[in-house]
Amino acid sequence: MFGLRGSVGIVSDVARQLRPTLSLHGLWVQYINIGGGVGGDIPDNKRLKYALQHIHGIGRAKSHQIVCELGVENKHVKELSKRELYHLRELLSKHLIANELRKVVEKDVQTLVSIQCYKGLRHMDGLPCRGQRTHTNARTRRSKPTFNASR
Repeated sequence: MFGLRGSVGIVSDVARQLRPTLSLHGLWVQYINIGGGVGGDIPDNKRLKYALQHIHGIGRAKSHQIVCELGVENKHVKELSKRELYHLRELLSKHLIANELRKVVEKDVQTLVSIQCYKGLRHMDGLPCRGQRTHTNARTRRSKPTFNASR
C-alpha cells in the first residue's frame, strides 16, 4: 500500500513538471502558473493584457485595469521579472476569480432555488432564466438531460 502511495506522488510530481511545457504537433505551448489559489495558468507567449483573460472571471476591462495598476505595458508574460509576477499575484488575489467565483455563483443559484423564486424555478427546470424565448430557441437549455448513473 505504501508503494502505491509513493508511486502516485511521483507520477503527480512528473505531471506537474511536464504540464508547463507542452508540445502539440511541433507547436510549443508554455504556461506560467499564477498559483496561490488564484486561478491557474496563463500562456506566456501572449501579451499580459490578453493572457490574463484566460483566467475565469477576468475580461477585457478588468485585465486592462490590472495591467495599468501593475505599471507594465505591452510586455509578454515571459518577459516579466519575478518581482512583477509577485505583484501580479498580489493584485489578482484582491479580485474574485476562478474557483472562488464559481463557488459564489453556485451558492447564489442554490439560494434562488431554495427560496423558489422565478429564476430559481427556471434553474431547476433547466430553462433560460433571463426572459429569452423558448419556442424556437434555447435548444441547449431545453434539451432532455442525459441519464446520469451517479444520481
